Amino acid sequence: MTPALDERNRIRAAMDRILGGTPEHSNGALTIVALAAEAQVPRNALTQRHTDLRSEFYDKVCARGEMPDNEKRLRQQLRRPKELWGADAEQITQLKADVEALVGALHQSTVENALLRQQLADRAGVFRALPAQPRARDSADPELPGLR
Repeated sequence: MTPALDERNRIRAAMDRILGGTPEHSNGALTIVALAAEAQVPRNALTQRHTDLRSEFYDKVCARGEMPDNEKRLRQQLRRPKELWGADAEQITQLKADVEALVGALHQSTVENALLRQQLADRAGVFRALPAQPRARDSADPELPGLR
């Protein structure tokens, strides 16, 4: 047997053991790394020389309705950023609404301020004195101590 043929046979046997749930030399994960460890071949044997066996392994994993462990891990890692992006999108929408409300309030305050300044400028020459009202004298008033 040539080394390549022996490798292919070991890879196929390792595939059967991993998919059968009886790994001997690996952790049994549905990954190329575990398959290479199970077959006791270098990983590049699957990534460079026997790419058809790598594809066959992934096809068998997908046919079982399972996803490879590395895909599970990546999906789990992507879940958190997606949640954060969703929260960020909600916050951005709220901030945009807040900005519009604040711009409207600022515009209204500016218009009212201009109106008040104009009214103040129009009254600058007018001074009107209010009549003084007599103050009622109270015997207990501290300001008038002699009037008891």
